[in-house]
Amino acid sequence: MSGICAGRVVIVTGAGRGLGRAHALAFAAEGARVVVNDLGVGLDGAPGTDTLAGPAGPAGADSPVGSGSPAEAVVAEIRAAGGEAVAHGGDIATDAGAESLVAAALDAFGRLDTLVNNAGFLRDRMLVNLAEDDWDAVMRVHLKGHFLPLRHAAAHWRAEARAGRTPAARIVNTSSGAGLLGSVGQGNYSAAKAGIVGLTLVAAAELARYGVQVNAIAPAARTRMTERAFAGTMAAPDTGFDAMAPGNVSPLVVWLGSAASSGVTGRVFETEGGRITVMEGWRPGPTVDKGARWTPAEAGETALKLLAEAAPPGAVYGA
Repeated sequence: MSGICAGRVVIVTGAGRGLGRAHALAFAAEGARVVVNDLGVGLDGAPGTDTLAGPAGPAGADSPVGSGSPAEAVVAEIRAAGGEAVAHGGDIATDAGAESLVAAALDAFGRLDTLVNNAGFLRDRMLVNLAEDDWDAVMRVHLKGHFLPLRHAAAHWRAEARAGRTPAARIVNTSSGAGLLGSVGQGNYSAAKAGIVGLTLVAAAELARYGVQVNAIAPAARTRMTERAFAGTMAAPDTGFDAMAPGNVSPLVVWLGSAASSGVTGRVFETEGGRITVMEGWRPGPTVDKGARWTPAEAGETALKLLAEAAPPGAVYGA
């Protein structure tokens, strides 16, 4: 198949549904060979609630991918369209699962060019009702589930670079507007998604020497995770354009995952419908340097003056 990703091998985590599925199909349509990872769990991460036929396998490096699993269904779609894909059912928030994910690409296709970290689920609660297990589970799948595949993929690319085969490698991480602005009732999710932005910036700086570019997206689309928020938001009757369709996000992800994005790294893009925004993040605003220690009263008076000169923060979602 031809396209901007022809010849590339791409891993997409959480690719059995929603955004991940849309990304996997879009990469395949542009000529990539795709490793479709999905553990087949429910919206809250509970096992055995998201298979098409039968329960999910155990959450480990050697998790079987049943014929009725979401990952296998996406693989079947890609193959039916003339593409190449394999399924991976391991838990990428474990070291063994992440290692086996990279191995799956190398074993099936002999190389790895792009990693799209997308897997995640929700356990929304107001902070005073948020249980420790709900915090840990969301941090694990989103933040640890980004770090471990990134680390194993980066180790492979570092070895390639040291062997004189510097790759044109790409990593696309998935943050959220909740990670950039916060979201009421999603303290765990917002913190994890903010952490992904920090991880992206560090990885972009550390891995550039090995030919690896790392960027993040903050997408908005109608998926299992957002269907309540976007309920009723469908195609505009005059244009037929469904602004909340997951496939609207994928073209930017495919471009970031291709060799065509050369020179773009350490960036965060917000994308929704037909809109793409480069997010500029934290940067110094109004400042005063006394050159000596402030008293508390002086510090407070100065802080108020600086705040009066500063741009107001964006509104927290749901506030």
